[in-house]
Amino acid sequence: MKGGGIENPAFQTPCFDLGRRCHAGPPSAGAGAVAPAGPGPCPEEGPCGWGPCTPRALQLCNNSEGYLAAYSLLAIFQGIVVNGLINVSISTIEKRYELNSSLTGLISASYDIAFCLLSLFVSYFGERGHKPRWLAFSAFMLGLGSLVFSLPHFSSGKYQYGGKIEDTCQTAETTFANATCSASTNSSLHKYLYVFILGQLLLGVGGTPLYTLGTAFIDDSVPKHKSSLYIGIGYAMSLLGPAIGYVLGGQLLKVYIDIQIPKRQDTIYTKVDQDDPRWLGAWWIGFLACFFAIWLLIIPFSCFPRHLPGTAKIQAEKISETHDDGGQLLVQTNNIGQSFKDFPMALLILLRNPVLMSLVIASSSEALVATGFATFLPKFIENQFGKSSSFSATLGGLVLIPGAALGQVISGVLLSKCKMDCKSIIKFMISTCSVALILNTVFLFAKCGNEPFAGVSETYNGTGTLYNLTAPCNANCRCSRSIYYPVCGTDEIQYFSPCFAGCASYLFNNMEKTYHNCSCIGKPKRGNGSEDFLYEAVPGKCPTQCKFLPLFLTFFFFAVVFTFMSTTPTTVAILRCVPDKQRSFALGVQLVFLRLLGTIPGPILFGVAIDNSCTLWDINECETKGVCWVYDNERMAYLLMGISAACKIITIIFVVMAVYFYKPPPLTEALPQKTSEKISAIRT
Repeated sequence: MKGGGIENPAFQTPCFDLGRRCHAGPPSAGAGAVAPAGPGPCPEEGPCGWGPCTPRALQLCNNSEGYLAAYSLLAIFQGIVVNGLINVSISTIEKRYELNSSLTGLISASYDIAFCLLSLFVSYFGERGHKPRWLAFSAFMLGLGSLVFSLPHFSSGKYQYGGKIEDTCQTAETTFANATCSASTNSSLHKYLYVFILGQLLLGVGGTPLYTLGTAFIDDSVPKHKSSLYIGIGYAMSLLGPAIGYVLGGQLLKVYIDIQIPKRQDTIYTKVDQDDPRWLGAWWIGFLACFFAIWLLIIPFSCFPRHLPGTAKIQAEKISETHDDGGQLLVQTNNIGQSFKDFPMALLILLRNPVLMSLVIASSSEALVATGFATFLPKFIENQFGKSSSFSATLGGLVLIPGAALGQVISGVLLSKCKMDCKSIIKFMISTCSVALILNTVFLFAKCGNEPFAGVSETYNGTGTLYNLTAPCNANCRCSRSIYYPVCGTDEIQYFSPCFAGCASYLFNNMEKTYHNCSCIGKPKRGNGSEDFLYEAVPGKCPTQCKFLPLFLTFFFFAVVFTFMSTTPTTVAILRCVPDKQRSFALGVQLVFLRLLGTIPGPILFGVAIDNSCTLWDINECETKGVCWVYDNERMAYLLMGISAACKIITIIFVVMAVYFYKPPPLTEALPQKTSEKISAIRT
């Protein structure tokens, strides 16, 4: 009892807080009691195990390296599920469960919604809790979210893919299976939307402790000069997850959704293949596998002690670099953070810290650009350089993932080797952001014009009008604008589909499909009288004449490297500029703003910009506007360059403000008490 109140063990301050050394003195010791000369072991620095069960083999992992390995594995699997498998599977889920893009966008946003709602509370209460057990809870929720996300496959029955839709010119009295506005049915598949949202909410709950309490625990457990290296490695591992997720998800989509492809005897097409628009891949297998793998990680996190051995000594030797705005003194004198009633005051202290808020806004601006490009870089490459969607996604992954990981590792190594203080770290961020801004000018000179497209940028041999796919040569073909299957004619003009090219038949030559009897395709532009074409059109877009792709990828790769070189320094600077007892809470505040100002609006803003450059929209039979088929490439490049440059400039401005506002604490306040006494003795 103290002052009539009841002590709550859940809110007890860690023994190393405020530079105090752990000692075994009795609680009744008066003010004159003398602490032991050396830093004794913290009472909560225990062995690795479960209660009395502490196998000797586990003690080999009872250190910062062992924790970093477990943390990295959890970050990898979280990235595989949240940023890899879900992104790869979202289009398949749309088709299977009859969802439109706005609803699947709600599924994607559910993770960030859960994160924002819980981040502040988890980081506030978890700061004084058992952080490794919070990470065990994180693994439990991530695994449960993965399991729930896969459940619709097992309860929705077998996939019925229906009859094949013809893509050639059909002049007979036939109709398409999906060519009427009344094609909508009373299917209940769309109700699985709520199951997907629940899965994402659970994943958001699980991801919250990982990047707040998990990161702060690393900073607690290692010397200051090593903290940036360990955090950089952990963040780099979190980026490895999406790369694995994209590769794994892409391979699983080559497997039929129900594993075994059913044969249909009621049509001439006995089964579907991967080139068939009705094909759906086995999106659910990856989530089920990750469920088992993530739950295995509950075991190592549950056996770590509250603090790793040597934590008290490491904390006692650290020099405080908290921004001197009175926040540290206020937290100490009022013992802020011991109960829920302190939550508003603790939050206000952080919001009034100008250095922290400048870094938070700067990181949010960077996150807006990063998430925007992570979502739409494949689409940009596909439209600018005429590549297939799968190849564009591969190129985007090869640029974004290694570049981001390399940037975070390089910055972590530099900060560790140079032993930068807080102000030097923030200045380092200014230089990396400035270089990234210069490299972003690649959009100005590595852009491509549009290739000729019949009905959009070209007429049909002088007939028809621009921005109208229908012309006299295909007016009787009864073509559907809902089926985008581009073909390239021998006249080097791209057509919306074989039907709009007027192609009445097709053949397979050496397993390659070619189209013939195309009424809309003109004479070949290349070739001479001795050259005979064996076809009139082939599937796919016409080969682009633009040769800037290697240049663009090179510049953009280094732009990504320098952009992510500021990620680890930002986290380290935030941990340094706030009171020691508020480090996890500060990361929670940062991640809330990061999502509200960065990762949530980023894809939306980039999507609006890309839609603004559209020149041909899909209009279905119900006159409803759908996806965009053709974009103005130059307009798209300029818009994305403008957004990226504006965000980079905002980032630089706020990082400069952080340097301006930062005020280091006085030397006597910055040092732990014992260390300060030692220095005074040496000077004497």
